[in-house]
Amino acid sequence: MADDEEKKRKQTEIERKRAEVRARMEEASKAKKAKKGFMTPERKKKLRLLLRKKAAEELKKEQERKAAERRRIIEERCGKPKLIDDANEESLKSTLRQYYDRIIHLEDAKYDLEYLVKKKDYEIADLNSQVNDLRGKFVKPTLKKVSKYENKFAKLQKKAAEFNFRNQLKVVKKKEFTMEEEDKEKPKQEKAEWQKK
Repeated sequence: MADDEEKKRKQTEIERKRAEVRARMEEASKAKKAKKGFMTPERKKKLRLLLRKKAAEELKKEQERKAAERRRIIEERCGKPKLIDDANEESLKSTLRQYYDRIIHLEDAKYDLEYLVKKKDYEIADLNSQVNDLRGKFVKPTLKKVSKYENKFAKLQKKAAEFNFRNQLKVVKKKEFTMEEEDKEKPKQEKAEWQKK
């Protein structure tokens, strides 16, 4: 009987452990289902729409901010436009002088900046070449890809120049076939015919 009781006790222990494992498995599967069920297709669609709207609003705000910044910079650099519709000749002349002086000043500044940029580029290139010389590295020039057909075509042109047909024609003396000699020969024949008559 002790064996039977021990077997029953072991059996109940095994069944209890199995029940615990089943309960844990069911809880885990319920948790997974709950997690999976949270993002339904409708919720995903709504979330996408909200994200798109938010992105569109942010983009619009960014464009407005850039446009305002652009207007501010233009106003700062160019100044506000002056009304010249009802202006007299003196005010027009003074306005034009101001614009002309401003243009000259800006062109002068532009020329100076361009010169500085060219000078700095030259200095950078010079320093790079000096560094490469010190390191022992030399800049390999980029090689042009030459077509072998172009080279053949150039050779054919040279050969064609050698076989210039005009150079190979015989030179004919002009005196042999001139009109004067023919004219001299004709009158002799004509006289001979007249004499015969």
